[in-house]
Amino acid sequence: MIQVENLTKRYGQHLAVDSISFTVETGEILGFLGPNGAGKSTTMNILTGYISATEGQALINGIDILEQPEEAKKMIGYLPEFPPLYGDMTVSEYLDFVSDIKGITGANRKKNMEKIMDLVKIGDVRGRMIKNLSKGYKQRVGLAQSLLGNPEVLILDEPTVGLDPKQIIEIRNLIKDLGKDHTIILSSHILPEVSAVCERVIIINKGKIVASDTPDNLSRGLGNSSRLNLRIAGQEKSVLKAIQELHGIIHLESLGVREPGTVDVMVEADPNVDLRRPLFHAMARASYPILMMKSMDMTLEDIFLQVTTQEKEVR
Repeated sequence: MIQVENLTKRYGQHLAVDSISFTVETGEILGFLGPNGAGKSTTMNILTGYISATEGQALINGIDILEQPEEAKKMIGYLPEFPPLYGDMTVSEYLDFVSDIKGITGANRKKNMEKIMDLVKIGDVRGRMIKNLSKGYKQRVGLAQSLLGNPEVLILDEPTVGLDPKQIIEIRNLIKDLGKDHTIILSSHILPEVSAVCERVIIINKGKIVASDTPDNLSRGLGNSSRLNLRIAGQEKSVLKAIQELHGIIHLESLGVREPGTVDVMVEADPNVDLRRPLFHAMARASYPILMMKSMDMTLEDIFLQVTTQEKEVR
């Protein structure tokens, strides 16, 4: 659905985006991450046709955003970090205005607006002036305008900024649902949110793509080992002895007793070894129930920090 080829953007002597290439498949939710000044916002502005590239091209469903901007933009819904809202309009007036700009006509226009207001839960403020809304409601109005016309592609820049925890969960679930019918690029500084919503992430740094894969694959590829924390119902010495016999273990450590009759252990294995099934079978044979098993692999935050503070490129 989205194809970026050798995209480059220069501002005088400054190279903001340095010949990057990637694709986003139909129905995929892609997390697009990068530190401030990395070229992330520039790339998103090129994809939406807001600015032009110096070199390379961006295609939306095979249509060049620079050569056929009107046709390409019809397929894009865009929520910038600071939504383009008009404070002196009511919510309904603003969405009606955006519908005019997008050329949405016909009998279903009003029905489409009502459906979207219900979807993002702003129906109760439809008659209020936008300037009098809270930050969270303003963000929801911005999301609503991006959905008008049912575009095939959604580009969302910090969609949950300013929302409270309950609203963040609601918008996160909404984005997941939208991913069933839309291709989505999501940019966010809330990395657990990206990890929870996105099937794949691209991390850009200094204008270049430094990582592109699923969070799980990046964690395995960048980590030197695979770690698990377990709580096992059994005696410490016997539990440790049973685990030590397993293949691929690099390090085994008791973390002490956190619950009566159990022991917590940390198991570190070769990155190519998945210990979960062998551990389950070993403990089952010894009649030591596993009460907790938690992966201690690198989080998306760990990955982000590692690839943006070193020159190593991960693909």
